[in-house]
Formats: sequence, structure tokens, C-alpha cells
Amino acid sequence: MEITFAAPRDLQMIMALERECFAHPWSEEGILYELELSDSGVLAAREGTDIIGVAILRTLGDEGELYSIAVRESARRRGIGLSLLRRALRWAAGRGVRRVYLEVRRSNAAARALYKAAGFTVCGERKNYYDDPREDAVLMEAEV
Repeated sequence: MEITFAAPRDLQMIMALERECFAHPWSEEGILYELELSDSGVLAAREGTDIIGVAILRTLGDEGELYSIAVRESARRRGIGLSLLRRALRWAAGRGVRRVYLEVRRSNAAARALYKAAGFTVCGERKNYYDDPREDAVLMEAEV
């Protein structure tokens, strides 16, 4: 497995992963925008020619926000998510980012454990942030 920056040519593989992992996947336009934006890092975990994981982190000044992280179900529990997350944080640090934020569903224990393993701590919540089903978001932050 290797982690590289994704490119527009990877759009269809990223979209397939989005549809597999999320009830409400990003749009093609949204992913393409992030791929082309200089302040956004779209990192892909690759096995051969397949993309098995993606992390999207956007920076603004000395702050960053993790927008999304996804790993193909068949590739989970191999440390790919943590590797993607750590690589995204290193990229952000190289851009002068000092703190990264994210939101996660309160019920998503696996993601919360991943973020905790990467050094994130809870810093707040957003009531009824998610739809389908309606659920609170836990806000987390990490120093980079």
C-alpha cells in the first residue's frame, strides 16, 4: 500500500469508494473541486492501480479541516485509515497548519477511535448536525 496525492484522473475510483462508504457521498463536482484546489489535500491509499482509501483535508491559514476519510470495507482494520490521517496531518503541518478540526457522528465509534489514535480530542458538539438519521456531531481537534 502506498499513499499519494489523488488527481482528477482518479475521480471515478474515488466516487466508487464514496458510494461504497457513505449514504450521502460527495458529488463528482465536489470531489473534482477539491482535487483542483491548491488548499485541499486529497490523499489516496493505493494497492496497485486500485484506490482503497481517501482522505480530504482543506487548509486555511494555520487551521485545517478534515472533510472526509474513507476506506474500502474489505481493506479496513489494516491501519490504512490511520496511515491516511497521519499523512494528511503531515501535509497540513508542512503548509503551516497548527490545528485541524473535524466533525464525526456521535454513534461512529470506529471513526472516533481512529481520530483519538491520531491525537484528536473532543472540543464540542453540534446538535442535530446530521440527517438520515438525525444525529449530533462530535467536534474534535488536534494540534499538528
